[in-house]
Amino acid sequence: MRRHLTLWAVALASVSVLFLSCGKEEAIQQELEPARGESIFDRVVNIEPGIYTEIPEVPRWCDRLELKKHRINVGDCELYVDEEGKGMPLVLINGGPGGTHHYFHPWFSRAKKYARVIYYDQRGCGLSDYNPGENGYSVEQAVEDLDSIRKALNIDKWIVLGYSYGGFLAQYYTVHYPERVAGLVLMGASTGMWVEMERSRQQEFLSDEERNRMGEIRQELRKISKDKEWPYEKYLALIVYNNHLNGDWKRQNYYRPSRESLARMALYEWVHDQNNYRGMISSSQNKVNLTGAFENCPIPTLITEGRWDLTWNTDKPEILHKNHPGSELVFFEQAGHGIYEEEPDKFFKVLKGFIKKLPEVSSSSISAYKDYLVEWDRKRKEDFEYKIRSVGWGRTGSEKLAGDYSREWLAQFTKSGHFLRSGFAHYDVKDYEEALFIFEKMRVSMKEKAEKEYEALSLIWQGHVLDLLGKRKEAIARYKQVAEMNIDESWQHSQYGLTYKVSPYARERMKTPFKRVENKDKD
Repeated sequence: MRRHLTLWAVALASVSVLFLSCGKEEAIQQELEPARGESIFDRVVNIEPGIYTEIPEVPRWCDRLELKKHRINVGDCELYVDEEGKGMPLVLINGGPGGTHHYFHPWFSRAKKYARVIYYDQRGCGLSDYNPGENGYSVEQAVEDLDSIRKALNIDKWIVLGYSYGGFLAQYYTVHYPERVAGLVLMGASTGMWVEMERSRQQEFLSDEERNRMGEIRQELRKISKDKEWPYEKYLALIVYNNHLNGDWKRQNYYRPSRESLARMALYEWVHDQNNYRGMISSSQNKVNLTGAFENCPIPTLITEGRWDLTWNTDKPEILHKNHPGSELVFFEQAGHGIYEEEPDKFFKVLKGFIKKLPEVSSSSISAYKDYLVEWDRKRKEDFEYKIRSVGWGRTGSEKLAGDYSREWLAQFTKSGHFLRSGFAHYDVKDYEEALFIFEKMRVSMKEKAEKEYEALSLIWQGHVLDLLGKRKEAIARYKQVAEMNIDESWQHSQYGLTYKVSPYARERMKTPFKRVENKDKD
């Protein structure tokens, strides 16, 4: 969030005067007028003189705004919901996984003049209950929770707006409930597609000094946190606050935020169940491929992208746009990830135009699209990549994958993960000969791609299964090749509890044979 005023006493005094002179709403809007100050292109290096161990107290926007607040029961927990305005319902889905609705406040109050704006915290986040349910947090659960909110609010159709990870969730909800979506708005959205994209640009404007300082901050705060026995939530919030003060804002912002907005972000915008919430959600999200899901989608769709959204590279907007034929793509030239706060005038003008011009989608069009989705879903589940990625990395998933596997898949493998997951599946079920065959094919593929680290990894696992097959001489030959590559990068296979530096580990295995370790992961 941008501010003209960053000094606490001046800011608070100004806000008080504004409240008295022009009313609460006008005061907030004046307070939020974007400051066209320092941007990423100024490349200013600002290193704070010390570390902050407390975050300045700033109130929640939820407590300053006139909102209708609810706690909605979705069956096994309650979700926090607030709303304002009248008109076409517009539900906002925040990013993360692990973010909250708070950063939409008070920007989206602009839309209350022409929409019923609905904010909510997802299960396990913010002000909602932290209850993973019987099967743990998942994107499927998140979709059902969202529709439970719709029902509780007695809404037939609504516009679904998804931001960042929330953009993935908005698309996934649309695939499940197209008859409930009057319009789809994707804002700096995750694609939800299994496609190769260029690397993120998040490091592009960070200096070495800032990167080094952030590393020092993490180490210093870790020590202080341990000594003072802070709860993990406080440690995490202070990492966020201190890092952003020392340049981390440049990864996703176009303009430098004020200290007040950074304090709000650290306190209220990144709050979630630390008990594996992000891991569970990310794991379930990674099993979903939305490629082709919107080929015949009749729902009006608006895609908004910050030209300097460094979360992605320049190829991402068009990849998403092509997956939504007929959608409208709008760029914001002076915005990063937070389009609505960096170019609010243009963004809310575009959003208003989209809402006001929404056409009525016929029931027959929705019915035809739902028929299309049935066939799309059938085809995607037959694909080898779906079979690999949908099972997770645990023992049960390995058993299923080994049963579905066909050698014909190998000719279609293009990624190291295809080979690794299939090889590990056969290792888990003790089909060592097939595991060896897969890792040998992986080595050839990775060598052709000049991906030296993955080539080394394939050789290490060839050595492992050769040891288990009692072919020690051949195993040593594989380890020797890796040892001579002199690769010191670390690898981790958490399902086996294995962490090692590549070439040093290979030298150890030349002396001592590999002994089988079991997959400890639960799917």
